[in-house]
This record gives sequence, structure tokens and C-alpha cells, in this order.
Amino acid sequence: MKVLIILMMTKFGTLIKTESPVLINFYQNGSNLPKIVEVLKEVASQIGSNARIIKIDIAKNELLADALKIKGNLTYVIYKDGVMKWRQSGEIPSEQLTETLLQFI
Repeated sequence: MKVLIILMMTKFGTLIKTESPVLINFYQNGSNLPKIVEVLKEVASQIGSNARIIKIDIAKNELLADALKIKGNLTYVIYKDGVMKWRQSGEIPSEQLTETLLQFI
């Protein structure tokens, strides 16, 4: 079990250790997924290649969610250079999410 956690965290560490910001959307099935996807698409169209946007299913990544203390069904996190820069739970309009992400570019 510890090996699995280390491997998962290593992969996650590699994912977030970039100079460009990484917006991660932690979600669960049943949490209005079509609307979430639409919001993320709108943010991606505004940001272009200046940041990465990743969706992570909490149910399929319970160990990671527990390690990051993700309690909310819908949580957004921004990492840059491997450091968490911003975090918020709940629905966020695409304009607000884009504006927040632009602060880290």
C-alpha cells in the first residue's frame, strides 16, 4: 500500500512541478459533470497553452484526495512550480476561474 501511495504521489508531483500553472479540478461523478466540463473548456479557450487544466475523479483517486485533504465534491486547485498557489471548493464561473488562473501566468 505504501508503494502505491508513493508512486501515485510521485506521478502527481511530476504533473504539478511545471513553470506554467496547473489548474486541477477534483470532482465526483454525479456532480453536474457536463457543466463542469463546459466551464473548463471556456477557461482553456481563454488561457490557451499558458496553463494546463486537469480533471481528477475523487472516487478513482481516493488516496490522492485524502492526502490533499480534498473534502468538497468540487474543488479547484492551482499549482505552480510544485507549490499550491490557490484552492477553492464549489462551483466557480468560468470568468472568475480564468481571472484567477491568469494571476499565476
